[in-house]
Amino acid sequence: MSDDKVLDQRDSASTAETLPVAIITPIASAVESAKPQNRSQGTLTENKTATKDLGFLPIPKSLQYDPEHPAHFGWAMNATFGIASTFIVSNLYYCQPLLIQFADTFNVTYHEASNIPTLVQAGYAIGLLFITPLGDLVRRRPLLLLLVAITASLTIGLAITKSLVVFEALSFLVGIASVTPQVLMPLAADLAPPERRASALSIVLAGLLLGMLIARVLSGVVAQFVSWRVVYFVAIGVQYAVLLMLYLMLPDYPAKNRGVTYWGILCSMARLTVTEPLLVQTILITIPSSACFTNWWVTLTFLLGGPQYNYSTVVIGLFGLVGIVGVVMAPLIGRIIDHLVPWSATLIAIVALMIIRAIQTAAVGLNVAVVIIVCIGLDIFQQMQHVSLTTAVLGLDASARSRLNAVVLLSVIGTAVGSKVFTAHGWRPDAALNLAWTAFALLILLVRGPHCPRYTWIGWKGGWELRKSRIVKREPAVAVVESKADEGESQGAV
Repeated sequence: MSDDKVLDQRDSASTAETLPVAIITPIASAVESAKPQNRSQGTLTENKTATKDLGFLPIPKSLQYDPEHPAHFGWAMNATFGIASTFIVSNLYYCQPLLIQFADTFNVTYHEASNIPTLVQAGYAIGLLFITPLGDLVRRRPLLLLLVAITASLTIGLAITKSLVVFEALSFLVGIASVTPQVLMPLAADLAPPERRASALSIVLAGLLLGMLIARVLSGVVAQFVSWRVVYFVAIGVQYAVLLMLYLMLPDYPAKNRGVTYWGILCSMARLTVTEPLLVQTILITIPSSACFTNWWVTLTFLLGGPQYNYSTVVIGLFGLVGIVGVVMAPLIGRIIDHLVPWSATLIAIVALMIIRAIQTAAVGLNVAVVIIVCIGLDIFQQMQHVSLTTAVLGLDASARSRLNAVVLLSVIGTAVGSKVFTAHGWRPDAALNLAWTAFALLILLVRGPHCPRYTWIGWKGGWELRKSRIVKREPAVAVVESKADEGESQGAV
């Protein structure tokens, strides 16, 4: 059977009429509980329990896959996923506050040193495209252990090398392998109960945000008192600690998609971007939203350091700590989304972002309190938007979650347009541009309603009910459809 036919079977098995994905009811949970082997094995390729990782590393007995007793995804395991995400994604950001020290150590210009973060991010993009989809093809436990071992070992080279070329090459490779959080996110969606899926994803995402914050603050502070190399020595120890934690906590889970090749997996990503209306809608919302979010944090330095406030670099850096509010709010955001149709959570987030952007346009250059309000509001509601969209998209096809997640993340981009508008015209036109892009995202969301059939591009068929509890009462059959879809995937793949 060809790759396309196998993938088409997956698609046909997971069709549902109303945001398939998002409207998972207690009935579905009951059916899935009655048949744990179907939910656990849907599109899995291995029935025999693996006892070793990478061919030589024994898997603790309690973590070996058991279809009759699936792993319990509780708060401890969810926290493990979040912690791992925090300290692996940090690899992408340690370098950003250290560029001056790099230039001095390697005896190069600031411009040459600025290539380092660019290479790290380029490597990360390559990892998203070529490594993250492996989660739909191989067992995730050994893949994750291997990725963390690689990044930890490569960081040793970063800490000791005296060559800029070597440092740049290693940074690029570290970026490629630092996709552990993006393998963990679809795995969390697989392991978490349907009624807690958004909560699980929000905690993993909070780990990502915390990692960005910790990396920048830690590297900036440490480098003020000791050599920048100490930052990377600390990163080595932390990553090996994460490796041990994952070895002791991460449950094994069989591979998916029998009969599909790696090339078929990659080709299917391109096909998904033109055949899945919900995915395309998510991409069209994510691109402007992420560009505006990045633009805010880039131009914030210019705003606070400019004539409006004249703050020092140290004070400007402390504004990054406001991001901790978004991390703390993650569990609450997840629970809110779990009780709503994801579309409605996205609507709330975008409307709130528009209000925040309007406040930014009106007064962000007039009072520092407005700056703080905007920082907190953007962190909270950008996270809510991302989690709700991801929750919906990952429910499209359980056998393609790693690919779907990779496509969404590849649409998370920045842009220099906002910075140019800020420097040429000032803070208010820049804020107005962000407001306009947020309004565009709202328009894209409204083009396709919350219960639009999976393969319908435009419309509001199915109504506009936004509460999941009402859907349970009105359409209990949806849960049965989804449960049968899971069973169909299992029969078609095993």
